[in-house]
Amino acid sequence: MANEYKKTTNLPRTGFPMRASLAQNEPKRLALWNQNALYELLMKKNEGHEKFVLHDGPPYANGPIHLGHAQNKISKDIINRYKAMRGFQTPYIPGWDCHGQPIEHKVEEMLGTEKFNALPTEKIRELCRKMAVEQVDTQRQGFKRLGVLAKWDDPYLTYTPDYDATDIEIFKAIFDKGAVYRGTKPVHWCTHCHTALAEAEIEYHDVTSMAIFVRFELTSVPEGLEAYVGKTWVDIWTTTPWTLPADEAVILHPEATYVALELSDGHVEIVAEALAQKCAEKFGYDSYTLAKDSSGNTWKKTGVELAGNTYKQPIFGEQGREGAFIYADYVTLDDGTGVVHSAPGHGVDDYNAGVKFDIPQTMPVDDDGHFFTGEGPGTGGPFSGMEVNEANPVIVEWLRERGVLILAEDITHSYPHCWRCKNPVIFRATSQWFVSMDKTNLRQEALDELSKVAFYPANAVKRIGSMVEGRPDWCISRQRNWGVPIPAYTCEDCGETIINDDTLDAVIKLFRAKGSDAWFTDDPASYLGDACTCPQCGGHHLKANKDILDVWWDSGVSHTAVCKHRPELRFPADMYLEGSDQHRGWFMSSLMTSVGAYDMAPYKAVVSQGFTLDGQGRKMSKSLGNVIDPNKVCAERGADVLRLWVASVDTSNDVPCDDAILAQVGDAYRRFRNTIRFLLGELEGQFNPATDAVPVAKLTAYDRLVLARMCEVHDVVTEAYEGYRFNNVFRVLYDYIIELSNGYLNATKDRMYCDAADSESRRCAQTVWAEILSMLVHDLQPILVYTTDEAMEFLPESLREGQKFAALLDWYQAPLTRLEYEKLLPAYQVLSDARAAYTKAYETALEAGEITEKTTQATRAEVVLPAEAFQCVNDADVDFAEVFVCSAVTVSEGAELAVSVFLADGERCDRCWNWRNLGEDHLCHRCHEVVAQSTIE
Repeated sequence: MANEYKKTTNLPRTGFPMRASLAQNEPKRLALWNQNALYELLMKKNEGHEKFVLHDGPPYANGPIHLGHAQNKISKDIINRYKAMRGFQTPYIPGWDCHGQPIEHKVEEMLGTEKFNALPTEKIRELCRKMAVEQVDTQRQGFKRLGVLAKWDDPYLTYTPDYDATDIEIFKAIFDKGAVYRGTKPVHWCTHCHTALAEAEIEYHDVTSMAIFVRFELTSVPEGLEAYVGKTWVDIWTTTPWTLPADEAVILHPEATYVALELSDGHVEIVAEALAQKCAEKFGYDSYTLAKDSSGNTWKKTGVELAGNTYKQPIFGEQGREGAFIYADYVTLDDGTGVVHSAPGHGVDDYNAGVKFDIPQTMPVDDDGHFFTGEGPGTGGPFSGMEVNEANPVIVEWLRERGVLILAEDITHSYPHCWRCKNPVIFRATSQWFVSMDKTNLRQEALDELSKVAFYPANAVKRIGSMVEGRPDWCISRQRNWGVPIPAYTCEDCGETIINDDTLDAVIKLFRAKGSDAWFTDDPASYLGDACTCPQCGGHHLKANKDILDVWWDSGVSHTAVCKHRPELRFPADMYLEGSDQHRGWFMSSLMTSVGAYDMAPYKAVVSQGFTLDGQGRKMSKSLGNVIDPNKVCAERGADVLRLWVASVDTSNDVPCDDAILAQVGDAYRRFRNTIRFLLGELEGQFNPATDAVPVAKLTAYDRLVLARMCEVHDVVTEAYEGYRFNNVFRVLYDYIIELSNGYLNATKDRMYCDAADSESRRCAQTVWAEILSMLVHDLQPILVYTTDEAMEFLPESLREGQKFAALLDWYQAPLTRLEYEKLLPAYQVLSDARAAYTKAYETALEAGEITEKTTQATRAEVVLPAEAFQCVNDADVDFAEVFVCSAVTVSEGAELAVSVFLADGERCDRCWNWRNLGEDHLCHRCHEVVAQSTIE
């Protein structure tokens, strides 16, 4: 009989497969999207609506995509898809950063340095462009496979003519305000790449260096130390002995007190009073005293009082060169002697301090990091021609031989390295182009604009704000071939640098027509016209500047080259989203160029994300073998699993990922998929919401409460999307499907399977199941793009909203308002608490042997509820037996929640397996009626 009864039940049936086979099926679906121009369909659907512009920060066109790329692009796609569902038009123009040293470096590696250096600039640029184009297409295919919707066939590339011209447009705007200047200042210099670097291109790594303490002989007599003429020294500390040939000053703290250590041989050494004892112990000065002045008091002077005194420079003092005492607030008393040696050509702080006291710059080091071999300040010595680090021990030994080295020791400290070649850099004064942070008030304007920007997470504004506050003038020139040249000329007759509005306007016109390659191949007179005359001497022999713009400038002006120049976009953009390192990179350069040109920030909101790490929290690297390749993940697990991983982690922090983590995410994916499939099993082909749905007011009490809970979940999900907290979206929805599986869906299976197919009780359940299914498909669409699109093929027609693709759905509209569902939630919570208590009591009774059947239907329960809860569920009139999935429940009022479980009365129905009072056919009344109706039909 059981098999016959099976024919009368409504068992699940759906074409939505249990096995996703994402790796095989996603590419087919992606091809379908491409064939139907899904991105264009989405733009057309919301045409005329308010725009939401998420401006794509350009990844560097350098190799296949990595996990960080995947996290970035998936996050942007989640936001755009959500915003599109909310009715915004979401034009998304992907872009690539194509200029700069990394691509040039790859070309050099490919050709070999000797052959590379022999090539003309135009040939180098041709090879760089070819490599960039190849890398762009490689990355584009990877991003498309992730399910990211974008205008892939028309991206922005930073080497195109219009983009080149925009670089100069922004340069001109900032130049016209007076913020651009050329000067000789110390900058980070990579001796390997032969170029200046900005702070954003620097990484810091710990290194071990030789630190030395050195005594400099004074050539003047500080007031009060007249008794020590010819016997007075000042002690300094430095971690870069190789900078001593460029020494021009010693710097003291203005307010610190300094004393003189008198040693047994009668000479004195000046140090900070706060460090005197520590220095004496470190130097082995066992029998020192503090020098007295002419009045017999301990000699003490502040840094300000000592300023102006002079000393023999440590290396070249014998040639008559002297240095001066100056002061600056940045000198600390934490370590050393409280006195630092200053080489203004080798440090920004030293340079700035030197400017105030008219201290000259000496630069004895060439582009390769070697000391010059010719004559001139800082040259000559036994280190002539040596690389600076090679010269360190030679200089130290030279000092030791002359009796001025006090102590040498190895220390480990943080040191700047080039972001691309990873080699240590040096500070070196060179002639460069700069944007002043303060001359036109750029620093303060930028800070003011940041206060108007919404940051996610909110505290991220402090990071970029502190960087703006402390950053030096921006060095915008680079000594490379592959980039946009700074449009300046040098008059070969008088040496004057020529840059003005006429030349800038001519160059903008030239670049827009031919691109920046024309700068290196065309005769300046052919496009400068009258501007090709030197305004200083009237000469006509102009030499084009070969420095290029900082690559961060290049990408930073995308707010104009893309957002302003593309008609479908707008300026300022609604959002920038990138990794947290871009606070000093793209976020910063975009801010500076936009505020510099337009007095406003280029973005209304900024989302910053952490880095991707392996499961142990380590940086991913090929050498460690811990790299997660997103292309491989897509090929093995599917892009939706990778997208779900992105949604599952808090991307505002660094996030771990490895195979084990992805396996867990795969389990979560299957939970979501199986829930959708389970819901479809009782709806596909069996329920049309347009004609079969039951009005909310006529639903059973339990159905209404569950509907209220669903509406609450949807609102929480919506708020999480609005705050770009995708991990909250994931957690809320995942917890919800577990709640459904253990609760409502399990409880209503009896109605679904065993009630008459078109009975009102089953239609009530189907109505709620359809709402839950619709909510899940809508709320998951921004994340599980392939899976929800697949589900669209099996949804009841009215749930598809007339659309073929899930990306074209509008945001889910809940059937209850917040005011309506909040009134029902207390009763739902009482049911949830009571069901949890029932489950615990059932397990206890089973373990104690009080019940022997291992099916919940074989039990009955007695429930005691506190007064408020009792009244709440009484008002709701809920069927507890259905909620508990048991035979019968009696509810009474008491002091606190309590549930007792007993063996059920009656017998098990042959059709539904519920324990009831049965008829002669061994069926419960409900099943008897359904079977009878079926027989009649």
